[in-house]
Amino acid sequence: MNTECISDHVKLKGRIYPCTISLTMDLVGGKWKAVILYHLKDEAKRYNELRKEMTSVTEMTLSLQLKQLEKDGLVARKVYGRKPPIKVVYSLTEFGKTFVPVLEAITAWGNQVVLDKGELVSVGKHKL
Repeated sequence: MNTECISDHVKLKGRIYPCTISLTMDLVGGKWKAVILYHLKDEAKRYNELRKEMTSVTEMTLSLQLKQLEKDGLVARKVYGRKPPIKVVYSLTEFGKTFVPVLEAITAWGNQVVLDKGELVSVGKHKL
């Protein structure tokens, strides 16, 4: 029997979910969490590097999503220095790295959807 079917609910860090898919979507769901994890999968990055790579996300949203990913143990935040300007670097934790195969599968599926049903477009400096 699959883990998600063994009991009525699952629990992680005091939160109860109706199934493991619900738990997963709470951790990585939404418009930006998986995108952030994708941009961190190969190397650690500073906040501004992420902003440059994710031009459509607002600063507030990126900041909130990074805090949530850190709280959930998927992203680590390392602060260098004690006085401004300090350097803050974000990276995947070991737990976060376990999601990389899922990110790669999502990326491959999205690429295939674009090839089969969509198109690549250039929007210049406009935000999507």
